[in-house]
Amino acid sequence: MISGLIPHRYAKALYKYGKETGADKELYDCMKTVIAAYRSTPELQKTMSNPYVDKSEKKRLLATIAGKGADDAYNRFVSLVLDHDREEFFELMAYAFRDIYRKANNISQVRITTAVEMADDELGRIREVVEKSYPESKFEYDTVVNPDLIGGFIIDVDSTRLDASISGELEQLRQNLLTGN
Repeated sequence: MISGLIPHRYAKALYKYGKETGADKELYDCMKTVIAAYRSTPELQKTMSNPYVDKSEKKRLLATIAGKGADDAYNRFVSLVLDHDREEFFELMAYAFRDIYRKANNISQVRITTAVEMADDELGRIREVVEKSYPESKFEYDTVVNPDLIGGFIIDVDSTRLDASISGELEQLRQNLLTGN
């Protein structure tokens, strides 16, 4: 089987179960915590893929990384995954669940990249512009500082990008000079 198919099937089943039991929001928050744990600890994937690590240890580890958000639905899901020897796909399942939940609840991921740390009121104005541009959506914001931008900002809303950075303008000028426009 394709590695993307297994995680998606499990995530879809978990989402349906979460909707039926009213635990979908809690599962979503839990999966975001799990994703953050996998991102911050690359060794976690190696541990989950290691056949010599006992399943009870993997279960304990998956409960720990979920934090206080781990509820009965999450724990049952972990048991199901471990019973079917699919723990190596757990990170991908968490990503797939997050994406399914976001799509079903019309949640857009917004990343605001700036050259320097922005004040809260400036970020608030950018958020207002984003929210007016996408009135039907809910948003989750992430801010990143990248000094390579020189100045300005970049806003990514899902797969759409608005580049208002100085480095972006310089690149556009360079392209225009190369093409003779």
